[in-house]
Amino acid sequence: MRFAPIFAAAVMVVAAPVLAVAQDATPLVTAEWLKAQAGNENLKIIDIRDNIEGTDLGDLPYIANAAVAPYASAGWRVEVQGVPAQIPAPEQIAELIGSLGVDGDDHVVIVPWGTDSSEFGGATRVYWTFKYLGHDAVSILDGGWRQYDAQGGERVAERAAVAAAEFPVTLRPELRATTADVEAALASGVKLVDGRPEAQFLGQSKSPIVRIEGTIPGAVNLPHSTVYSAEYASFALPETVATLTQALGLAADEENIVFCNTGHWASIIWFALHEVGGNEKTAMYDGSMAEWAADPSRPIQ
Repeated sequence: MRFAPIFAAAVMVVAAPVLAVAQDATPLVTAEWLKAQAGNENLKIIDIRDNIEGTDLGDLPYIANAAVAPYASAGWRVEVQGVPAQIPAPEQIAELIGSLGVDGDDHVVIVPWGTDSSEFGGATRVYWTFKYLGHDAVSILDGGWRQYDAQGGERVAERAAVAAAEFPVTLRPELRATTADVEAALASGVKLVDGRPEAQFLGQSKSPIVRIEGTIPGAVNLPHSTVYSAEYASFALPETVATLTQALGLAADEENIVFCNTGHWASIIWFALHEVGGNEKTAMYDGSMAEWAADPSRPIQ
């Protein structure tokens, strides 16, 4: 499996010209790219790291010019009608994003810790949120804080002060699958992709928030850990994603729905298939197994 190590990513970027944000930004950007964009007024960095104050980062724990909105506590996900960890109502999530100083003209770069695939999933989930809300100008810092710090990104003592902005919303429902969509997929044969670890897919273990072991009938398994290297702090390359999807029997442009327990790990697989792999027919089931299995009448394999 091919992943780009930290030093190789830096070398590749140095050789490339730096253009305007809207022209050269991709779903994944490097720390060198982010450093080169410093001072761009239309670039907004959102630091979603949890427990920054609780770690040993010395006197300079923050990213320069970044708005801080921890993934677990800022309000990116809430309980909706008894289903945990759902995207908030549009006006609620728009208020959160606006409070971070982001408006419709800004390019957003999301920064997690980058420790492993599960933690990196906070970034892919927030990224999916922006896309679902109709904001395409968004990227993730590949490798997160680990890459940023390794490449000498500017660190500061205190979080940046940001002025609130008006964030517009134009929902893209095709990116978010509902329970009804999954039921229709079962009836029509649309492929379902389970992004959980193999043991949960096989029913050998389960998350405590899911009622019962098992998966949605007919689903195939693509564990989230297969698309992010904890060793090198980098996301899988497009050719790796293509190899993984081919192994599942999923065509490059085939309609599919990804899920997990709460739409966290699923967002990693959605990002891999939709953004890195280029399959625009990939949707994410936000409620995932927490919602699906809550009703005993729904089938479990």
